[in-house]
Amino acid sequence: MTTLEFPAGFLWGAATAAYQIEGAWNEDGKGESIWDRFSHTPGKIRDGATGDVACDHYHRYREDVALMRQLGLKAYRFSIAWPRVIPGGFGAVNPAGLDFYDRLVDELLAANIQPFVTLYHWDLPQALQDRGGWGNRDTCGYLADYAALVVRRLGDRARHWATFNEPSVVAFAGHRTGEHAPGLQDERLALQVAHHLLAAHGLTVQAVRALNPQLNVGIVIDCWPVETLSDSEQDRALAEMIWQTSPGWFLGPLFQACYPPQAWRSYGDQAPEVRPGDMALASQRLDFLGINTYSRIVVKNGEVVQPVPGSEYTEMSWEIHAPALRRMLARVQRDYAPPPIYITENGAAFADELSPDGGANDARVHDPRRIAYLRDHFTQARLAMDDGVGLRGYFVWTLMDNFEWANGNHVRFGLIYTDYPTQQRIIKDSGKWYAQVIAQNGLED
Repeated sequence: MTTLEFPAGFLWGAATAAYQIEGAWNEDGKGESIWDRFSHTPGKIRDGATGDVACDHYHRYREDVALMRQLGLKAYRFSIAWPRVIPGGFGAVNPAGLDFYDRLVDELLAANIQPFVTLYHWDLPQALQDRGGWGNRDTCGYLADYAALVVRRLGDRARHWATFNEPSVVAFAGHRTGEHAPGLQDERLALQVAHHLLAAHGLTVQAVRALNPQLNVGIVIDCWPVETLSDSEQDRALAEMIWQTSPGWFLGPLFQACYPPQAWRSYGDQAPEVRPGDMALASQRLDFLGINTYSRIVVKNGEVVQPVPGSEYTEMSWEIHAPALRRMLARVQRDYAPPPIYITENGAAFADELSPDGGANDARVHDPRRIAYLRDHFTQARLAMDDGVGLRGYFVWTLMDNFEWANGNHVRFGLIYTDYPTQQRIIKDSGKWYAQVIAQNGLED
């Protein structure tokens, strides 16, 4: 018996990113990306893997869409590889790249799956990085031009468009800590990049709306709830600063047309150059907000606690604490009054293995911890809707095991198991369970 129902029309989906699944890194005219360069640099990826082949989705997309249909997905969130479409970042267009996404969108629609397109999921053309990358303000305009090109081709069929996936990761993991491409470590540059991403977002929203005002345009922000294990003033102040310098650093400009004052002051002379009109540009009206969320940050005695005593953790060393999702969504709704929200990524990495119990021709993957994780998070999301949060859909990360950035192929988030040597796809128990959730639009005991 269904115990927790979702509203009619709630959009259940799964998400991926181009570099993590497509492979074909230098085929059919595609240009080099910063992640091609980064993953080919010895020592940058945990297990030495690259995205050169990944899940070979570029050649196997029809098989993958058939699996999406088998799961009953209502929507599929994917990204477009900018260097596959415009190898140099601007200038000459690669028709084969556009053709690939054209075929993918048609395949999705034939399966009755709505495309949710992300324009930038971290794979900047290396040619633009050689000109300063996101530290060069010219890149903002190049993104808008690229977006216009893609929207002209696909916008008659793809109705939902996100400008960026997790700009904080682009800015801070890519330019402050250097653990992601392009691998730089410069605090001032990281903050300037973050600002340029917001400016680029605004320009891109304008470009998309100029071409087709009927399209739904948004952005995807990673939001990690920040919570305390005490009620001390010190802990509450630290938690608030962490929030304001992380998701708040982007949510403030997007929905309040300003950076959080406390966070701005804390950066002192490292704060970015802001030109007149930039905040109006960053705060363009949006049709949706995508939120990526996996875990929480916990503060006690004036510092971040890791690990939290008594908590369970995933293979990413991320705490599992579903109730924080409900509280975070309520805060975003209260503080920023956003447009409709989608959970655009949520999921968990565990040490999945093929099980012999299905026989040689019926391999299985039993992943009860992932099912429990998703069940608990779906429940908290539904409770958040009862609280007044305008949640419209949920995209599980990820459709299938893939190249997990600096962790390579070591960790598995997928609803579908990828056997990399053979490229065989095997629906995990969690994928079969998710198909049931979608079919009944709710959860059962």
